[in-house]
Formats: sequence, C-alpha cells, structure tokens
Amino acid sequence: MSAPVVSATMGAMNPLIGKLATLMGEEYKKLTGVRRQASFLKDELSTMKALPEKLELMNELDPLAKNWRDHVREMSYDMENCIDDFMQDLGGVDAKTGFIKKTVKRLKMLRKRHRIADRMEELKALALQANERRMRYKIDDCANSTTRVVPIDTRMVAIYKQAAGLVGIDGPKKELVSWLTDTQEKVKVGAIVGFGGLGKTTLAKQVYDTIGGQFSCTIFLSVSQRPYMSSLLGGLLSKLGMKEELTHAHDVQDIIGRLREYLTPKRYLIVVDDLWDQSTWNIMSCIFPEVRNGSRVIVTTRVEDVAIWACHNDHECVYRMEPLKEQDSRMLFCNRVFGSGNVCPPDLKEVSVEILKKCGGLPLAIITIASLLASHQTRSKDKWESIRNSLGAKIATNPTLEEMRSILNLSYMHLPLHLRPCLLYLGMYPEDEMVMRHDLVLQWIAEGLVNCSHGSDLEDIGKSYFNELINRSLIQPAGTSESGEVEGCRVHDIMLDLIVSKCVDQNFINVAYNCEDVAKMHACEYKVRRLSLKSSTNDATLRIVDTSMSQVRSFAQFGESKYTPPLSLFKYLRVLVFIFPFTRSTIVDLTAIGQLFQLRYLKVSAFPCFIDLPTEIRGLVHLETLEISGNSPSIPSDIVCLPRLSRLILQCLSLTRLPQGIANIKSLRALHCMENISLEDINAVGELTSLRELRLSTKVVAGEVDALVSLIGKLHDLKYLAVRAESSKHHCDPMYSLSNPPLHIEELDLFGWTLKRVPTWIGDLHILRILVLWVDNLSNDEVHVVGKLPCLVHLDLWVSAEGGAAICTGLFQVLKVLRLFSHDDVAHMQFQIGLMPSLRQLTLEVNNGWGGAVPRGMEHLLALDHISVFARDGVNHHDVESAFRSVVDVHPRRPSLEIIPPPSLDSINLVKL
Repeated sequence: MSAPVVSATMGAMNPLIGKLATLMGEEYKKLTGVRRQASFLKDELSTMKALPEKLELMNELDPLAKNWRDHVREMSYDMENCIDDFMQDLGGVDAKTGFIKKTVKRLKMLRKRHRIADRMEELKALALQANERRMRYKIDDCANSTTRVVPIDTRMVAIYKQAAGLVGIDGPKKELVSWLTDTQEKVKVGAIVGFGGLGKTTLAKQVYDTIGGQFSCTIFLSVSQRPYMSSLLGGLLSKLGMKEELTHAHDVQDIIGRLREYLTPKRYLIVVDDLWDQSTWNIMSCIFPEVRNGSRVIVTTRVEDVAIWACHNDHECVYRMEPLKEQDSRMLFCNRVFGSGNVCPPDLKEVSVEILKKCGGLPLAIITIASLLASHQTRSKDKWESIRNSLGAKIATNPTLEEMRSILNLSYMHLPLHLRPCLLYLGMYPEDEMVMRHDLVLQWIAEGLVNCSHGSDLEDIGKSYFNELINRSLIQPAGTSESGEVEGCRVHDIMLDLIVSKCVDQNFINVAYNCEDVAKMHACEYKVRRLSLKSSTNDATLRIVDTSMSQVRSFAQFGESKYTPPLSLFKYLRVLVFIFPFTRSTIVDLTAIGQLFQLRYLKVSAFPCFIDLPTEIRGLVHLETLEISGNSPSIPSDIVCLPRLSRLILQCLSLTRLPQGIANIKSLRALHCMENISLEDINAVGELTSLRELRLSTKVVAGEVDALVSLIGKLHDLKYLAVRAESSKHHCDPMYSLSNPPLHIEELDLFGWTLKRVPTWIGDLHILRILVLWVDNLSNDEVHVVGKLPCLVHLDLWVSAEGGAAICTGLFQVLKVLRLFSHDDVAHMQFQIGLMPSLRQLTLEVNNGWGGAVPRGMEHLLALDHISVFARDGVNHHDVESAFRSVVDVHPRRPSLEIIPPPSLDSINLVKL
C-alpha cells in the first residue's frame, strides 16, 4: 500500500516521512538548508522505523524496548506537528497554489526562515538521540529476546469441561447433531463461527463427544494462531500412531499424502478448532479424502469469511453462535457463584443483573467474573458493586480477569496492522453507543488511518476495514439500511475495556469521565493525542482542559454541557465531534474553529441546541466533512471557498437556504439539506457534477419540476438521490422525458412527486437497489419495468388509482422489502408461485370499504418474516388482525404480524435521510 498512515504503536512515523519527502520536492528548492535537513531526517527515520515495525508485531515487550518505542512514537507526533506548522507558514501543503515564491520572500523579510532552519536542526538532534539510545541500551537485543510465560490455552479448559456444568448448550448441540447425522454420504463440512469467548470450542467438543462413537476415526485438532504446518500435521500423524511414517515424511505435501492414505478407508469425524485464515484451511482441507461414507468435519472460527470458505460458500452449513439468553446467563452465573440449584440472595440481585448486562451473554465473561466473585468468602454488596464498576474502563487493571483479556487480546494481536488503530479508535465512543459506519470511516480517513493504493476510493477502503472488523467478530453489527446493509456497530463492553487498555498503553486515546481523570492526564509522561469526554463529564471537567492538551488530534464530547472547551488551543486537531442528547437548549460555541488549520472532520449533533459558527472558515483548507444538526440560522458564506470539502450535511432548524455560491464547491460528493430549498438552490446543485449522494427537501413551486429533471440529468455519477416534495398532488410530467438518467444510481427516492406512470428509463437502472415512487396508475408493462430490475431489494410504491396490475411469476427476484400503498382492495392482490422468492418484509394498506379478504397466495412468499398492515381510519383493526392472522398461522415460516395506524406524509420514514 502506497499512502502513509498513522499507526497505533508507531504514531505519525509514516506520514511524517512522507511530508519530509514533500519538503525535498522541487517546489521548496529555494529553501536549500531546510531541504538538506529534511533529506537527512527522512533517511534517518526511514532506517529507524524498521525496529518499531518489528516491535508492533509483539504482544509483550521488554521494558527497555517498550520505553524506546513509546518515545519514538511521541517524537513522531511532535515532529509531524512541527512540519505541519512549517508548511502552514509556507501557505499550506498544496505547492500548486502559485504563492510559494511570494511566501519565501515574505519569510526572508520576517526572518522566519532562520527559525525554521533552527527547528529542523532540533528535530535532527531528536532523531540522533533516539538512535543513540537504541544503540546504548541495545534495544535490538531486547526485542529479539522478548519472551513471556506461555499461559494455559483456555480452549483446553473447554475441551475437558464437564457437560453437566454447561448452560444453554442443549439447543445448539441438538441442532448441530441433527444436521451432522443426516443420511448424506459425501463428506460434509460444518462451521461454528462467533466472537471469542462465546463457547465455540465447548459446543464443538460436546457435539464431538455425542456423535464420536458413530465414526471409526475421530480427531480433535486445535490450530494455533500462526500455525507451522509441518509441525501441526506432523503432530497429527503422531497422534494417530504413525510415528514411523513421520520419520519418512520430508515435507508438508508428503505428510498430507500419508494422512489421506490413512483416512481413506475410514469413516472419520474431525474437529478443526480455532481456524484463523483461509490459507491455513486450504492446506488443512487437503488431508480429508472425498469418501462417500458419511464422514464429517467441524470447523470453529471467529472469522465469518473463513467459515463460509471452509463450507464451500454454503451459508446453510455455517452455525452462528449467539450470546446466551438472559435466563441461561443468570443460571450459569448463579451456578458458578452459589453452586448448582442455588439462587442469588435478594440483596445482590440488582447488582448481579448489572454485572450480567455488562457480560452481554458471553459465557467466557460470565464464568470469569463469576469465578472472581466466588473467590471471595464473604458476599459483600459493596465488593460486588466494586467489581461491577471494575468492568468499566478499569477492567484491564484487575489481574483476575487475565484469562478473559488474553482471549480477547488474541483476536487483537491477530489483526492486520492497518486494522489495529481503526479498532482502537472506537475507544472514542461511550459504552453501548451505536456507532454509524459512515461516521467512523470518515473519522478514520481524517485521522490518516485508511491506506489508499492504486487510486482506490478511500471511503470504499474504509468500508472494507469496517466489514473486516465485523467479520472478525471484534465489533457487532447494529442497524441495517432499507436494502439490508449494515449501517453501524456496537462494541461489547468487555471488548471496549480491552480497547481502552490498549489505548492507554499506546497513548492512543485518553478518556475522561470527571475532573480526576483529566487531572491524571496532566500528570502523565506523554502528551494527550486524542481526547474523549464521556457523558458524565461536567463543566468543571471541561474548564481544566488547558494548554497541556494542545497536541490533541481528535476531540469528542458526548453528553450535555453548557461549556465548550477552548477549541483555539487545539491547533493540530483533525477530528472534532459534539454529540449531545435531545435535552435542554444550550449553546455550542464553535466560533474558534476558523483557527484549526488541520481540521478535516467536524460533526455537531445537538438538537435543540444553538450552534454558534464563526463568520469565516476559509482557512480550513483541509476540511472534508462538515455536518451540522441543530439550531444554526446561517452557515459561513465563505464555505464555498473550501477546496477539499466533500461532504456537507445541514439539518439546521433555522436555515432558510443553501449557502450562496454553493455551485463553486466542485469537490462536493455528498450534500444533505432537509430544510426547504429554493429553485435557485436546485439550479446551483446541478453544477456540482462530482456529487455521489444528494438528499434534499423542497416545496413544489413553478419551475422546480423542470429544474429537478435537469438536475438529475446533469449529475451522471449519482449513487443516492432523495428529493422529497411537500405536496403529493403536483404531477412531475417532465420526468418522463429524461434522456440521460444517472445509470450508476443505487437509491432513488422521489417521495411526494406524483407521476402518472412509471418512467421507462427506470428500467435502465441496472444497479438500483432502493426505489420510492408515487404513481397514479400502474399497468402490466410498468410492473415489468420495475420487476425486472436485477438488484432491486427495497420498493416503496404509492398507487393512487384503483384497479391494479398483475404481478407475474419471475419478477422481483431479489426484492426483500415491499411497501405497497394503494386505494385498491388488497383482496385483488395475488402472489403467484415463484414470485418474490426473497421477500422478507411486506407492508400493505387496508382502506375504507375493505371487504374482509386478504391477498391470495401469500403462502407462496417462502422467505417472508414480517407483515405490516396499515389500517385506515374507519377500518376495524380487530377484523384486520383476525383476517391476516389466519394467513400467518398457515404460512410455512409463521411471519410476525403488526397492525398499525395509517401512514402520513410526515410520519413515514421511507429511506433514512
């Protein structure tokens, strides 16, 4: 990967080296002394960074090596800040501005050039000192000799666990046993996937013990994190009593051949426990001969992609472990603390519930914490409350939780290096917070954590990082879009504890809940680089955030406060986030942000707070994301001068129009404005040809329809378009004549724009996934236009006229969500066999005059999970529920049923804006 990124353990070393290379460029040739120093520094640091890269791969370090690594990391941050200041004095990092010669002349006049040269000399001295310490204390030898006591593999405990002491395993075991003991003769591979500590090994061992007697050869093989294959497979030969064959095996391929030969005549059951990657499976799978005798293989893994790969992309063969249910969690907890069959004393019930909530149904967490509680002879409520509190940010300091931390830490240490800082960045967020994927990815990009290569889109790469963390079960998916895509994540409390402890160890993020926490930061050896103030902080806490925090690169504040910290102190800030709840009104003072020259990401979500913005922000030349949700009457007029602004989200209660001259922001890729915009605004937006995402709200006035159609025709690269109109009575006739629709569009929401029919050009949108339309009539041909869209997964459709079209078999093959609102009687609808085979959610409307019948053929919707019925005023809700309940009761999937009040233009949230 080509672009230098920030690292958790190496700090800003990589981007620093890149900036030094920039200083050596042609545009800075007038500054000969500075270029010479930059060249020396670049070479020195490039050589030096090899050792920190090596140390980053190690879990535990010799104290000397750790101390040296930490000082080099902090030095890299300070050096980058210095170079940023220097480039700011030169007029920014963009050498193409044409002002470099003038700037150099000005620097000579102001004698800044000498001070810059002196500062570069100081940086050179710092680098030399770091290398001298490395040699003097023989840090390389410390790194090579770093060892640690090897703990007992906790999976071994699970393997020999007594079945009688297990809780919540009967159901999963029964399901897996049934699946593995069917009549299929071919070798069947099944995978158990889930977060570390969920009990995958325990479940696999129980299944192994239950059905092992049915096989002539049984093997339970534990795979290490980074297996040495010849040793692993050689050990398997030895287990099978084939020591003599082992002496004649010369390489991995030879060992595999002997294992296949041994297994071929046998009906075998093999468990491959704790598999980490596809490459290991590609080798392991070679030892399983394809015999038709009912042999079985079970794989356990934390990585879903590995599970699917092992099962030959057959998702039906993947069993996804779920956390224990509340009752099972409580039983496991009580059995361990109080003994089997005993219950929790009344005075400890409340605190035990809170402890179990923090454990989140993870058997490993429950057992570890329960064992800690059981180790105390006296059951003091104060002690229990203390342990409950220790499950917050301080869990890492409790050595009795080392077993749990080691399992979670194993997942972290196995992460690719570029994903580690991305995971740690989640330490900025409070417990139980739903973190939106898009926010997180953009913050990663702003902090320099996303690596760009070969011209790839940074947001797409960041999204793949997010998905990989989901697949590795390190973060939990939370919330899905209308098309079924994961929109956000949550971090399990115990994983968050590990993240916070890593952040402390590597000075990556500092978290403060109160004044005491901030005071401790002042006493720390290292400067605060990223600061998160959580919901329990108060104004007194904020007032002691002073100049000692001047090196902060990310600042986030969660929770209500009347006081905004002095932002002008944070001159190196890249990311600024304020998330306030819907509480009493207050003022968020952002008037100082115009001085934050490094700012790249700004988000304020503070309804109904007043957001005070500066009058000028043209100095924010790096700003890429500006998101304001709150009460702000105006946006700085010079926002149109920001050269890198790519995402502008304005949900301001008092905003009356878009910034004048918005057509000048050619870098803009996403624009949201949910206040009513003008005809002039629509025309201006049509000039933003780089837009990929556009979400607007407008009143229907003369000329707006034509302007809207013209806008859609100009923005050829749009992927998401939502233009909502207040009126549902205004026809949008020019829409039919659109000759050049954006063919890359994935979401089209024309809520409130009534069409007489479905435009034929919609049939050309072959990657369209979400469609929201209002039409007067729906003919058979128009149904085919929409029904043949190959990627359509979500359809919201309003039909004004009575008399519907026939929906034939073969249409809507991938549709998952259908919301149909029509004046026609639902009794006229019919779902044929083979229609909508993927449909999971169906929403219908029952109007006045309903005769009591339901759509025919709903039993043919074989994937249906949920039915929603809007019952209009005047319709008996009980009758509606009774009629549709009769359908649900005979449906093969027994979908859930919901009868809800009629929709309105204001209440329906069709596509999340």
